[in-house]
Amino acid sequence: MELPVIDLEPFLKWRAAQSCESELPISFSDGYDNGIVENGGGGAEIGSPQLELGEGDGLVLLRESCARVAACLRETGALVIRHPCCSTEDNDRFLDMMERYFGQASDLKLKQERPELHYQVGVTPEGVEVPRCSVDLKLQEHMKSLPEHARPIIPAGPDRKWRYMWRIGPRPSTTRFQELNAEPVIPEGLPEWVDVMDGWGHKMIAAVEVVAEMVAIGFGLPKTAFTSLMKQGPHLLAPTGSDLSKYADLNNVFAGYHYDLNFLTIHGRSRFPGLFIWLKDGRKVPVKVPEGCLLLQAGKQLEWLTGGECAAGMHEVVVSASTLKAVEASQKAGKSLWRVSSTMFAHIASDALLKPLGHFATEAASNKYPPIYAGEYVEAELSTINLKNS
Repeated sequence: MELPVIDLEPFLKWRAAQSCESELPISFSDGYDNGIVENGGGGAEIGSPQLELGEGDGLVLLRESCARVAACLRETGALVIRHPCCSTEDNDRFLDMMERYFGQASDLKLKQERPELHYQVGVTPEGVEVPRCSVDLKLQEHMKSLPEHARPIIPAGPDRKWRYMWRIGPRPSTTRFQELNAEPVIPEGLPEWVDVMDGWGHKMIAAVEVVAEMVAIGFGLPKTAFTSLMKQGPHLLAPTGSDLSKYADLNNVFAGYHYDLNFLTIHGRSRFPGLFIWLKDGRKVPVKVPEGCLLLQAGKQLEWLTGGECAAGMHEVVVSASTLKAVEASQKAGKSLWRVSSTMFAHIASDALLKPLGHFATEAASNKYPPIYAGEYVEAELSTINLKNS
């Protein structure tokens, strides 16, 4: 199955032509379409040439594109986009550097470990983060209820992945949640580190902001409903590194069945497949990201703000048959066997209140998703998955 590819360029052109106060009309004649297009050639593209139509037609098509973005996240928890400023070359430069970092000896990497800051900056070693499915009894019951062919692979222990957390964007000068907004940690021996991390991170957070505006419009909310809450959020460029020279056995689990606790997660294309997502109807599907595209996934904070309408996407990263084929090809070519994810966690600001917005704030939704500071919610989640010391 292919997710649709949403080309952001038409929306970017429209946005650049508007004043800060103007917004697209947000009324739609019907709800959402299913947002899923199957196409063997890398997904159905939505966008680009339509802006050449007359102004009225162009706005209608942009509204339809926003509706598709919202619908795709609602139905699948994931979305594939193309952003003109996020190139394959940028992603490759980032992956090359992270392969070198993760390929270092463990004792060198552990110098960047900051457990006292809940691992929210610096490195998290493999064997630390516990997948939510290992500790959440409700989630375990849900997993058992899935058809056998759609069940996640049960992890044997903590995740077999390293992760590096690098902050992107400004942080608030005062906050109740200082540990979630800590200063970055810079490893030695990689002089290009800051430029590469900041360059790629800022491009990806910019792409998230565009999608956040489109999702808001698609859900019938003001354009800045989400982006206004993202200002000075603890956004983190958070690549993972999994050593396929050690863990190249079929069905090894690198990231056990879980959802992301943040607002939206964005990934560049990995050099090794292995990511699986679950659709709203319970189907388990492998994700394929076309060359030059980015993958987005809905997080728990988006679920909170939409009162459950857009549920956080469940997913896992495992060694699949496709992963093993990629390992074989990399071995023959003499390339790195570290599976690096080009991952960015976009957050709602720590001191902002999470609660259903606008028409999502029904009595039932407000009871299920009561008001809570985003930072308080994040700390509770980090404690559950063994990243926050009590």
